[in-house]
This record gives sequence, C-alpha cells and structure tokens, in this order.
Amino acid sequence: MEYMFRLVDYKDSFARRCIMVNGPVIIGAGPSGLATAACLRDQGVPFVVLERAECIASLWQKRTYDRLKLHLPKAFCQLPKLPFPEDFPEYPTKKQFIDYLESYAKHFEINPKFNSCVQSARYDETSGFWRVKTVTSTESTRSEVEYICRWLIVATGENAECVVPEFDGLSDFGGKVVHACEYKSGESFRGKKVLVVGCGNSGMELSLDLCNHNALPSMVVRSSVHVLPREMFGKSTFELAVLLLKWLPIWLADKLLLLFSWLILGSIEKYGLNRPSVGPMELKNMEGKTPVLDIGALDKIKSGGIKVVPGIKRFSSGQVELVNGERLDIDSVVLATGYRSNVPSWLQEGDFFSKNGFPKQPFPHGWKGNAGLYAVGFTRRGLSGASSDAMRIAQDIGKVWKGETKQIKKRTTACHRRCISQF
Repeated sequence: MEYMFRLVDYKDSFARRCIMVNGPVIIGAGPSGLATAACLRDQGVPFVVLERAECIASLWQKRTYDRLKLHLPKAFCQLPKLPFPEDFPEYPTKKQFIDYLESYAKHFEINPKFNSCVQSARYDETSGFWRVKTVTSTESTRSEVEYICRWLIVATGENAECVVPEFDGLSDFGGKVVHACEYKSGESFRGKKVLVVGCGNSGMELSLDLCNHNALPSMVVRSSVHVLPREMFGKSTFELAVLLLKWLPIWLADKLLLLFSWLILGSIEKYGLNRPSVGPMELKNMEGKTPVLDIGALDKIKSGGIKVVPGIKRFSSGQVELVNGERLDIDSVVLATGYRSNVPSWLQEGDFFSKNGFPKQPFPHGWKGNAGLYAVGFTRRGLSGASSDAMRIAQDIGKVWKGETKQIKKRTTACHRRCISQF
C-alpha cells in the first residue's frame, strides 16, 4: 500500500509528488531486483520496484548481442522460487532467458514503475526513512517523484554503465566505433577489418561472431587471461569447480582445473594468451575477474581466423598503432571493455558502498548495510550469487515485517476486547 501526499518546493516553484511506501523500495528491475521482489512477495512483504528503462532486464533486452547464451548451465542461473521450463536447453538463449524473466515477473505479480530514473537516495536521520528522488520522463511529460521508505534495496547490479576507455587519436580514426552493448551481429561487419578491444567472455565471443560472419577480427589482449573449456569430461567447468571446492583447498582445485584445461585445449601461451600467475578461482575471489569459458573462439585463434594483438598505443586515420610498433589497417572498432556499477552517482552514502560502487564487505557479507540499506547482485558470482542475496534480504526484512504485523494484530485484538467489555 502506498500513501501519497504533495510537498511544495518553493525554490523550484513546482509541486513535487511524494509517496510513502509501506515496505521496501527496490531500485532496478533486472534479474537481481526481480529475484528480491519475488522473495519478498513470498514473505508477504509489499514493495515498490523502480526501473529507469521501459522494460525489465533492460541490459539483456537492449544491450546484448544476438548470439548470446547463458555461459553457465541453467541450474546455476534460475531465480528463486521458479525454475526454468523443463524443455529449455542446458544453456538457454538470450530470448529464452528474457522470456523466462517476463514469465517470472508475471508469476509473482511484479509490476515495476518504468521510466523512473533515480536521481538521488539518502537516509534522513531525523525521520528514520530513506528518501529516493526520481525523474519520470515520457515523450511529452516530465515529472519528479520522491519515494519515502524504511528499507532501500540497491539492485542496479555490476553492469549498470558501459566502460569506455580513452585512447590517443581515437577521434581521428574516422571509422565506426561501437561499445559491445551496441553490437548485435557481425552481419554489418562482413568483409571488414575489425579491432576488438578486450579479451573477456564478451571480447572472445564477439570475435567469434565476427569471424563466423566473414569479418576479419583482431583481438586486443593487453594482460594475462585464463581460458577454460566450457565443459570438461561431460560436466560444465563451473559445476566441476564447485564440486572440487567442496573437497579441496582453492589452490589445489585451481591446479586441477588448469591441468584438465591443458589436456583439453593444449598450451595457449604460444597464441598470445598468457595465463595469470594466480589460478582462475582464486583470481575470481580476489579481483572478481571471470575466466573465459571457450565456446569456439580458441579454435579460430589457432587457425588464424582471429588474430591476437598486444595493447594499443594510438589510433590514426584508418589505422591503429600497437605497443610493439606494429600498425594495422582497420575499418571498425568494437570496445568489449566491460561495465561498472553506477551506485556512487546517486546513492548518498559512504559506509556500506565503496567508491567503485560495490559493497565494502566481501561475499557473503556484502548484502546488508545499516539503517535498512541492502545490496543484491554485487557478489561477482553471477545469477546464483544474486539469488542468494535476494533470499537473505527477503528473510531479514520479512522477519521484522511479520513481527511488527503480529504486534499490530495483538494490539488491535486487545483494543477490540476492551471495547466489547464496556457493554
């Protein structure tokens, strides 16, 4: 239930609508926000979901390439309380995952307030409530709404904004430059010489897609990278890693994964892909850097379909100069340079979140802050990590909610009995 009233901001000379939310406000309607909302629904706690786009899961719907599939088996990617349909493949496609999220929102009656861009959120110590200011824009109107709530759940995730590095001379390049979030298919690059900047899962897969569309990709590899097969001995590599970590210390699990990888893929160093000195799972824990799960790009690298090149020194008209002095003629550039959290741009708080937009406490302690502040989807452990956060948050709020609701019912019953006794 929402309670609405109006406040007049005389400084700006317009009326601002304020809404008192009887329950938490969830910022973000991606998988993390949907999972939290579903778990709260299961606990009987009302909520409001704010989403800046006009749809749920806007990253998946608007900023992903056509050939994308989940990199992990569906058992590790389904959200709480509702599994994937049984007829879905082991690695669902982008469309299948979006369909699943749409049905998930419908099943749990999650109706986000779309086109609601959060400008700021701060805790008001005087009132003991969070104040969340938003701007809602359509083609013809623009309105400001402030939501006042006891609990604030940050579900904007790790990938809210594109990372676009600055390169010397890029403005003089003259060719097409796009970020991976704008890339849909290699069809429009057919026959073109394309420089892919970045060698993570996106960079590898975009290079593969370009190669499959008869483009000529060169992939920039500036630093060391772990490349593992997506599956080992009939099991997903992720599933095998989870199994190993149940019985072995992380350093030994890493050594076994790298041994198995070498047996399946062979040596990758001779192709310009140098492995880090730290193992893949330990590196993931320390820095959040995900190993590349190969789905065919490595074969293209070995055959020469994808050229591996070192870091960039500068761009010029139709060319790029590399740090080793080599010059390449290129037609287009695709920046597979990743994403980052945008939390510091709007959350006015410094105790729970760090400057990089992630909780200061590492997993599994980074889901709860002070004064009713929560975070979901910042574990660097994918959808399974987000689901874990969502369940913890809902149980934590649900416990308080049910306790207070029970007390209210007791007071109401006692008052009713006293009233009856007077007659």
